[in-house]
Amino acid sequence: MADNDSVLAAARAWKGERLALATVVSTWGSAPRPRGSHMLVHEDGRFEGSVSGGCVETDILQAAAEVIAGAPALVKSYGVADPAAWEVGLPCGGEIAVLVQPVSATGFPPELFEAIAAARARGESLDVGTDLATGRSATGHGEFVNRYDPPRRLLIVGAVQIAQSLAGLARELGISTTIIDPRGRFLTAERFPGVMLDDRWPDDAVTALQPDPATAVVTLSHDPKIDDAALAAALRFPTGYVAALGSRRSHAARLERLAAAGVAPADLERIEGPAGLALGAIGPAEIALSIAAAMVKRFHAEA
Repeated sequence: MADNDSVLAAARAWKGERLALATVVSTWGSAPRPRGSHMLVHEDGRFEGSVSGGCVETDILQAAAEVIAGAPALVKSYGVADPAAWEVGLPCGGEIAVLVQPVSATGFPPELFEAIAAARARGESLDVGTDLATGRSATGHGEFVNRYDPPRRLLIVGAVQIAQSLAGLARELGISTTIIDPRGRFLTAERFPGVMLDDRWPDDAVTALQPDPATAVVTLSHDPKIDDAALAAALRFPTGYVAALGSRRSHAARLERLAAAGVAPADLERIEGPAGLALGAIGPAEIALSIAAAMVKRFHAEA
C-alpha cells in the first residue's frame, strides 16, 4: 500500500498549475518505496511525495522539468547494476522503474485527482490504469494499475493511557484518529492534543462515523457498557479491523454478551481479542505498539 495522501493534498492545492507526476511502476529487491508511490512536481521546482526516499529524486526532478516543458512521458529505471544508479544515489541493492508523466489530458488528467478524492470521500477505492508506452492514464484497467484506497482511520473507544500512546503511533503512521468516550474527565484536549475528540455514546459515535474497510475500531475502556456498544456498532459496518482490549477470559465473556444481544456468530469472529499481536507487551506503550502492528497488518492484508 503506497501512502500518497500528501501528494493528493498537493494536487488539490496546485490545481490549474503546470505539474508532472512521477510514479513507481515496478520494484525489485530492497526498493525504498512501494509500487504506486507518487512524487508530484510543480513547474517552479516544488515537489511533494517521494519515489525512493531521497535516492533518485534529484534525477526525477530534472526529468519532471523536461516533461512539464513539453517532453513526452518516459519510464526511468534505476538499479545497482547500472553505474548511473550510483550517480543518482541508489546503493540499496534494489531496482525501481519510475514513470514521469505530465498532469494533462495527454498524461495524468487533472480530473483524475478529483475522481480519486470523491471515491475516497465515499469510502471507496478507485483503480487508475496507465499505458506505459504513451504515459496516458484513465480510470479502470491498464498496463500498470494503481489503486487509491480510502484514507485510513482509527476510532479508539476509551480515553485511557493506552489510547494516548496508540493515538501518537497512529499520527506517525498517517492514520486519522478519533477518541470516543462519553466520560468528560477522561476526554480532554490536554490528554489528547491534536486528536479529534467525540463525547457521544460509543454506538452513536461509531454509527455516525460509518467505518469502512480502511477504518479500525479498537475498544480500550474495560467498561462493558462502553466497549460492547461500540463493538456492536462497528460490526454493523464493513469495518476493516475490530479489536478489544482484555484477557482471553474477559473476551470470552464479551462474546457471550454480544451474542445474547443478537450479534451474529460470523460477526463475533471478526473481533480480535485480546487486541494486538502477541509480542509479550508490557505497559501502555508496548501494548499500543502491539495493537498498531496488528492494525497495520490487517490494513495491508485488505489492500
